[in-house]
Amino acid sequence: MAVIHQTYVKPTKLELLTSWLPSRPWYRGGAGEPELTKAGGFRLDDPEGEVGIEFMIVTDASDATYFVPLTYRGAPLDGADHALIGTTEHGVLGQRWVYDGCHDPVLVAQLLALVEGRAEPQAQSITDTPDREVTRAHPGTGPLTPTSAAPADTEDTTDLPLTDATLRIHRVLRPGSAQGPTGHVSGAWDAPDGTRAKGVFVSHTPA
Repeated sequence: MAVIHQTYVKPTKLELLTSWLPSRPWYRGGAGEPELTKAGGFRLDDPEGEVGIEFMIVTDASDATYFVPLTYRGAPLDGADHALIGTTEHGVLGQRWVYDGCHDPVLVAQLLALVEGRAEPQAQSITDTPDREVTRAHPGTGPLTPTSAAPADTEDTTDLPLTDATLRIHRVLRPGSAQGPTGHVSGAWDAPDGTRAKGVFVSHTPA
């Protein structure tokens, strides 16, 4: 069970993302820095209790909404320098290394467990509280198995190669059906106009 500490984080997550997002191929803003607002998200538990796993949703002043899987570690992740978003100081846990979670095997394993129904989505800011707005569906009956291929960014997504399929992380969120494709993770977030939007975060695409 992930414990949510009510303490400071310096620099903040939004500050780290403000510097990092413009370097992504799916970033929709212009030449200047984004003006980000937290719009929602959820967490998953690491069974080993070592890695923080958060799926953060942020909205830019340009009205683009981004889905950003993050992991928080107490030491650098070997071979993942390319996925490092930055480091931050946590008031309770000390220095934390913050990664693009699509490149972190702990997050990938738990995301697959969520799609399969073996992991339960947790509220973003409340300890030991399931997030009932997050829904999921398994595309079949067997396990989802990642390959050794690296995740690939596109103009809208990050694609995680699976055996005979792709798990597609929708980086740019668009309101729509919360049911999504056969295999999916869907949920809700705060839209810029103050309404509650719903859409697909992750979809399963057969090869």
